[in-house]
Order: sequence, then structure tokens, then C-alpha cells
Amino acid sequence: MFPIPTSENAQLAIDTILQKPTRGIPSWLLHVMQHSLIERLAGAEPGAYRGDPDGVYLAMQRRIGTCLLDQYLADNPLTMGDQGFESDRARTATTGAEHIFLDGMEIASPEAVIEHLELCEFPRLHRAIQDWDEAARMNEMIREEVALQEKLGPTMLKGGYGYVSFPTLAYTQYGYANYFMAYALYPEVLEQHFCLQADLALLNNNAAARAITQAGLPPIYRLDHDMADSRGTLVSLKSLEKLWFPYFTRCLQPLLQTPLRLLWHCDGNLMEMLPPLLESGLHGFQGFQYEDGMDFARICRMKTRSGDPLIIIAGCSVTRTLPFGTPADVRRELRWLVENAPPTGLFLGASSSIPPGTPWKNIQTLFEGLKYYRTHHA
Repeated sequence: MFPIPTSENAQLAIDTILQKPTRGIPSWLLHVMQHSLIERLAGAEPGAYRGDPDGVYLAMQRRIGTCLLDQYLADNPLTMGDQGFESDRARTATTGAEHIFLDGMEIASPEAVIEHLELCEFPRLHRAIQDWDEAARMNEMIREEVALQEKLGPTMLKGGYGYVSFPTLAYTQYGYANYFMAYALYPEVLEQHFCLQADLALLNNNAAARAITQAGLPPIYRLDHDMADSRGTLVSLKSLEKLWFPYFTRCLQPLLQTPLRLLWHCDGNLMEMLPPLLESGLHGFQGFQYEDGMDFARICRMKTRSGDPLIIIAGCSVTRTLPFGTPADVRRELRWLVENAPPTGLFLGASSSIPPGTPWKNIQTLFEGLKYYRTHHA
């Protein structure tokens, strides 16, 4: 069984997930990327993070009072230094690689995307479906989630992340330009890819539903796949409703028969996509780029398809307020979030990862504000 922690902070997270009235607002994890700031928040010596990323990262989460941590990212800040990404890191399909090779094939055109899908990816998915072992996958999920909760300790709750599957846009494999040209030119092949991904995801999510029921995993899960930029969805909503949403909705069905609350991570301007996501059975959202058009007050007035208020994980903007604002701006934005939130189900933190170069005074003000709302808000 999953070892549900019993600390005051963890119980505050559980009550908020269940949308019970609470006397405080729980804090979501803060993912700080600048090593020196991680060390300062953790009360560690300068340079300690590189030598012990797990220990210093966890010390930071405990000292800032994290109540809910879903995505465990202790090693992630090692991908950059205090000034951002290191210049000598290898570039990938989505970070400027000049040439993309998959299975010995160069992906240099939309036709190459289609060729690789049909020759390599579709057979790979068929084999995975044929060889599927539901019991083994269920036990793997339980082991991983239990191990992470034991690593976090009793002060915070480990929320679900990484074990639910659904069809995704494959731009991370093929690069943006050629993948989205293939999406426009060969929609029937892309739909076949979504269908096969959903077939495999349905098997995975059957295993997840069993894990949730049998091991008592916490009833919250965050789905994470970037599908928008600052202008709107990466592809038209009309095409998503035809090619993607039917398969996305289908593979979630086993999870909707459990107590699990499904949240969607919002990156960019995703406003147009929120209603069909809710219609698919989601229970809320996390991470909002308010400056890109994400209307927080309007979002918080939305309801699930059964008419319930949403669960919202909100926070100070990591692209505007925290890096470029003042402590007064941070306090003002936290107050604005609280005033416009649903009546229950609110978590507070930062809107996403806090980048290097964010002023210490703003992070300190955020830390103090989260502590205040954990203990003073009724």
C-alpha cells in the first residue's frame, strides 16, 4: 500500500485534493533552477547542490513548506548553470539540432517523418501492444510511487506524475518544422499514430487504474504535454477535435472510473483547448502564462463535466513577475490568485520552473507569501 503521509502539510494537500474546506492553502513544489538559490533556500553551503542534488533539493522543498510534489526534478537544474543553459550541451530536435537522425534515418522533410512512422514507429507500437504485461506494469507503478514517497518523507505528499499515458504530438522526436508539415500534409497517417499510441496508452491506463485501486495511490495526477505557444494551440483546435481528442478521451476511460483527479499542465495560451479537455473528463489545470492570454479568473469559474469546481495549481509568473517584478508585485499577484480562485481546490507556488537570474528578494517574498497563505487563509 502507498504510505500516505500524516503530517499537517500533507493532510492539507489531501484535503485540498478532495476539495474539502481548509484553513490554509497548500504549497505546490518550487522548482528553482539556479544552484545558488537552491542552496540558499535549503540552508546549504555554496556548491553543495552539485555534490548532493537529491539531499539539497529535498532540503529546499522541506524548508519552503512544500505540501504537494508531483514531478521529482532533483537532477534537472544540473542541465544548466547559474547563467542558464551551458553552451557546450548537445542540441536536440527541439533545441536547435542541425540534423535529426532516428533509427539511422535522417528526418529532413515531412515525407521522412511519415516514412519513419510507417517503417519504425508503427511496428514498435504494435510489438509493445502485443507484448504487454499488465500485472508487471501495475507493480512497477506501485514500486516507483511508493519509493518516491518514502524518499520525500512525511512532510509532503507525492502526487501522480509520469505513469499515465496518452497520445502526444511527436515534435520532440522529429523537430517542429518537419513534424507539423507532416501533420498538415498527411493527417491520416498522423491519426493512425494517435490511434496506436492510444491503444498502448489504454493498456497502460488499465494498469494504472488497478494500481490506484489496489495500492491506494493519491487521487491526483498531472498530465504534461505542451500543445500551445504564446499565440495559441500549436495546431488548429478543429484538427485536434478530429485527429487527437477522440483517442485522448478513449485512453483515459479506465482512470475516470477511479477517484483520481486529472489535471492538465498549461503552457502558452491554451484557452481555446480548455473546454474540450474538461469535456474529456479532466478535473483542473496547473501552470498559467497570464501574460499570454490565460484568463485566470475565467478559468477558475469553469466546471468539470459533472459540474464540480476545478482543482487549480497556480503561482507567480516565472516569465514576468518573478524575474522582472518587485516584491510588491509578487505579493500582489499571490493575493490576486487567491481572490480569483475556486472556492476549494487551490494550490499555490510558481507557474513553472523558476529560471536562473530571478532576484533573491522576489523568491524570498514568494516563500514568505506561501507560508502566510498556508497558515492564515480561511
